[in-house]
Amino acid sequence: MRQILLLILLFFVGQWFFKTLRRAQTQSSQSRPGVDPRQPGQGARRANGGAAGAETGTAVLAEPMVRCAECGVHAPRSESVSVGEQTFCSAAHARAYDARKTSQNRPAR
Repeated sequence: MRQILLLILLFFVGQWFFKTLRRAQTQSSQSRPGVDPRQPGQGARRANGGAAGAETGTAVLAEPMVRCAECGVHAPRSESVSVGEQTFCSAAHARAYDARKTSQNRPAR
């Protein structure tokens, strides 16, 4: 019974020791100028996978999404096609939308 209690006590002391050690490492790396503890290779993951903004260490915001006027799919603004005030997910949808609007505006014979 004493051995089990001793093992449990050692387990908790070990957990406390490692938490204290990790806390000290984090505080020392934050106090050093030029060292970012969130950089890849230092234990923390980046929200964007570390691809963009890794060279400068700045956070990169997500690109705004726009809704296609033809099908309703959301696409990144840089990949969308804008015609007038309308935005589309592809050039084919822009042509289809324009053709449909043009045929609706023709006078009936």
